[in-house]
Amino acid sequence: MNNADRDVEKDRIVRYNARERINHWLVAITFVVLALSGLALFHPAMFWLTFVLGGGTWTRILHPFIGLVMFVCFAILAVGFWRYNLIEKNDIAWLKGIRDVVSNREENLPPVGRYNGGQKLLFWTMIACMIGLLLSGIVIWRAWFSWMFPILVIRVAVVLHALCGFVLIVGIVVHIYAAIWIKGTVGAMTRGTVSRAWARKHHPAWYRKMTDE
Repeated sequence: MNNADRDVEKDRIVRYNARERINHWLVAITFVVLALSGLALFHPAMFWLTFVLGGGTWTRILHPFIGLVMFVCFAILAVGFWRYNLIEKNDIAWLKGIRDVVSNREENLPPVGRYNGGQKLLFWTMIACMIGLLLSGIVIWRAWFSWMFPILVIRVAVVLHALCGFVLIVGIVVHIYAAIWIKGTVGAMTRGTVSRAWARKHHPAWYRKMTDE
């Protein structure tokens, strides 16, 4: 490693380790597959999306199993990150200043820790949706469990499954948009590090904690 490379490394802070990044991308990949196959099963007009899993029969078989994989991967992720996503006083103030957020007037906002108020809200929304999808999915899983429940419970579970799926899809779309909007965020989840300038600007409280500056 030459001097220039060493200088670049010194200018970067580790945000996600390899295990966290792999877990994140497993959740992301399974989510995309489940979102497409779920939409295919939701309405006949979107049935053509079953091509993702090899047709209608395979989609009905594989969708719930892939759903279990996503839930387990997300549960591991949630266990590792919940402590960083507790809502604090500064997060409420950050959310109240949402106009400054979208206008990039970060100097008017309270110092942000590892995650901002919006990211924390999304985190807990995803947890609620994941639990809702798991429970409702078990009820409507025809091959294994649906025969155990009365038809009314199954109908409620279908609606809950669709609602949680819709909220999760919208939330992930917002998550992707925000990651692209704030330059450097995507790189944090691919190579695992961010520049000191990025951390100082977008997450100053976390930056100070990581660098003791």
